[in-house]
Amino acid sequence: MNGVHDMGGMDGYGKVEPEPNEPMFHTEWESRVLAMVRAMGAAGAFNIDTSRFYREALPPDVYITSSYYRKWFLGLEDMLLARGYITAEEVAAGHAAAAPKPLKHGKFTVDQVERIMVRGKFGRPPTAPAKFKPGDRVRARNINPTTHTRLPRYVRGHVGMVELNLGCSVYPDTASMEAGENPQWLYTVVFDGAELWGPDADPTVKVSVDAFEPYLELA
Repeated sequence: MNGVHDMGGMDGYGKVEPEPNEPMFHTEWESRVLAMVRAMGAAGAFNIDTSRFYREALPPDVYITSSYYRKWFLGLEDMLLARGYITAEEVAAGHAAAAPKPLKHGKFTVDQVERIMVRGKFGRPPTAPAKFKPGDRVRARNINPTTHTRLPRYVRGHVGMVELNLGCSVYPDTASMEAGENPQWLYTVVFDGAELWGPDADPTVKVSVDAFEPYLELA
């Protein structure tokens, strides 16, 4: 989707100011939000691409003015409301008002927490031969989907070179909509800075983007 979250190449947001010795969490509620998201995902309420889509879909003014974990919290709330796991009345009251909707994988126990906190594996067997190989010149398609995509706006319509074939993986564009894993080949594509930003760009700049096969066409 074309949302405020897709900030690559955009001006006007100021410098990125790294925080020295930044802690993992600044306050306790941030750790609780992470725990809730991981717990509900592990229980089968949604997948990682769905959770990203709901954060991306926050109103622009909310997204820009929210901290990292506030985005996670608001996206989680919208997602659970949309999927019927909670109601607006329960959110307002701060507690459940009825028996919960069953979860796909059910509850999990304390001894499963370590397994749940390990990042999932998204590589899948290919369903067709790869269309591209390292060295191929490819153009990123100029797509403007209304749903989730991992193709940044700033590379759309531009030409780069395939550097690596990263294998076949779950396709986020369909997984986010619960429309199946639809495995697709994933490539690292390198773009010259001048191709992306024009003749005034630093000639030494190169940008690498991991792009799924449906995002690309031969140039």
